[in-house]
Amino acid sequence: MINVAFVCLGNICRSPMAELIFKNMVKERGLSSSFRITSFGTSDCEEGNPIYPPAKKTLIMHGIAGNHTAVQLTLKDIKNNDYILVMDGSNLFDVLRITDGGYDEKIFKLCSFTDNVRDVADPWYTRDFERAFYDIEDGCKGFLEFLLKEKAEAFKYDKYN
Repeated sequence: MINVAFVCLGNICRSPMAELIFKNMVKERGLSSSFRITSFGTSDCEEGNPIYPPAKKTLIMHGIAGNHTAVQLTLKDIKNNDYILVMDGSNLFDVLRITDGGYDEKIFKLCSFTDNVRDVADPWYTRDFERAFYDIEDGCKGFLEFLLKEKAEAFKYDKYN
């Protein structure tokens, strides 16, 4: 089982979008039983709130459904996940602050797995949810390809189900 957590500031736009996009990709490949996929926010400002309606609408327009309730990231969550994928440099700083600089071997910017390394701009401020969707989708594709190469043994179980 590979435990993956996506992280943004409030956990109502980018990270739940990433969680649902990645779950969809994994399901389409028949690999769902090899993953536990979650998302968190570094802040408690939105804790308990659902996915932001424009983010949910964007996902639905791309054929991705699902629900989500915002949760704040804790050190325990970092310890219990194999990969912590943040959306931008600010999220990276916040996660490293929570860990006091530890666990850096499992913390990555999502789009560091793409040919165009970048931050995922926050659609809360940019209002460009389509752009966020495509950046997140690109990062998720790159990350999944990375895992399929680096962790091939972990997926043998799924091939028989």
